Amino acid sequence: MSHLNIAILGFGTVGKGVHQSIKSHQTRLEQVLGKSVRVVAILVKNIEKHEQSREDGVLLTTNYEEILNIGELDVIVDAIVGCEPGRTYLTQALEKGIHVVTANKEMFAHHGEELLALAKKNDVTVGFEATVAGGIPVIQTLKQLLQVNRIQKVEGILNGTSNFILSSMRKDGHSFEATLLAAQENGYAEADPSNDIEGYDAFYKAVVLSQLIYGEKPDEQSTIRKGIKEITADYVESADELGLRFRHIVTLFKGESGIQCKVEPVLLSTEHPFYQVDGVQNAVSIDTDLVGKVQLQGPGAGMYPTASAILEDIIQISRPVYSKPAYLENKKDEAYSSKWVLFSKNGKIEIPFDINVLARLSDKVAVVETEEVERILLGNPFLAIFELKGNYQYRVEKVNV
Repeated sequence: MSHLNIAILGFGTVGKGVHQSIKSHQTRLEQVLGKSVRVVAILVKNIEKHEQSREDGVLLTTNYEEILNIGELDVIVDAIVGCEPGRTYLTQALEKGIHVVTANKEMFAHHGEELLALAKKNDVTVGFEATVAGGIPVIQTLKQLLQVNRIQKVEGILNGTSNFILSSMRKDGHSFEATLLAAQENGYAEADPSNDIEGYDAFYKAVVLSQLIYGEKPDEQSTIRKGIKEITADYVESADELGLRFRHIVTLFKGESGIQCKVEPVLLSTEHPFYQVDGVQNAVSIDTDLVGKVQLQGPGAGMYPTASAILEDIIQISRPVYSKPAYLENKKDEAYSSKWVLFSKNGKIEIPFDINVLARLSDKVAVVETEEVERILLGNPFLAIFELKGNYQYRVEKVNV
């Protein structure tokens, strides 16, 4: 039986997950590919640290050049973080005619276009399923849809850490700071959680999706990226009384002024598909012109969900299906939501008489319907305002005014 020879760059959580999954699913991989999959090399920072992982026939090295010089190397799996040295390593691999698969969302968001162009030039493939939503097959689903559909809009919960924090704040009633600390203690948040809670991680994933769907990155001038640190326990409790839940949402669509991207906390009604998505789960909703709305949900990170995405790419490399991005005709920019939830940080909310008030919990919490939310801000400089997604039933009669 012939072999598919793999090298893994990095041997942390993701790298180990790929290595173990290849061994545990070898029979299945052989059935699907008609060949065995062999890990022939692993790049590490410290050989002594990983000495117990050394296996016969597997090169364990700190020198990337040794890996590049392996004869008959088919695929390099990138399981390291940061833009460098990942970009350089993958560039060199593609130039040598080696397929690559990456889980590095930050690097791919910045350099995906050039890597894909280089891969095309050298007649090889870049797999990047694992860069977005871990174990959910978002990239392959979009590639399939793009063969006949136009993607009109994508919404997603693309960061498990922020979703876990918001879900836990609602369930436990604790502050943002206390919930973040608990998430760190339980391994759901990094020691430095900035990328997650400030929206950078989700934004990188949105850039990857934009390049796949529209062939270009979002317009930087109009991109909105907001984190979740300003959400207080009081906001969460009030939202719950209104039947709403906070979620950190990515919204991506193409309008007359280019690719529009928003990463921000919003409030969802019970009818929204993400209302029940709790914990570290991710979810994606894709609006298309033919099939309609496609929704996916599952684990967005972790050793084995990410390894699954990488193995899917390895399989696709052996039997690739190519499709060009479907460029949407320009259409009128999607308007912002006309429904908003207002939280006062200091004093009573003053709402102009001609703006429709859907609900009031108190002088400091209200739900309004307007396309001129800026007018409310003029009279209330200390407001926190969140977009409301999904149908919302008027609840004025059920709240305390």
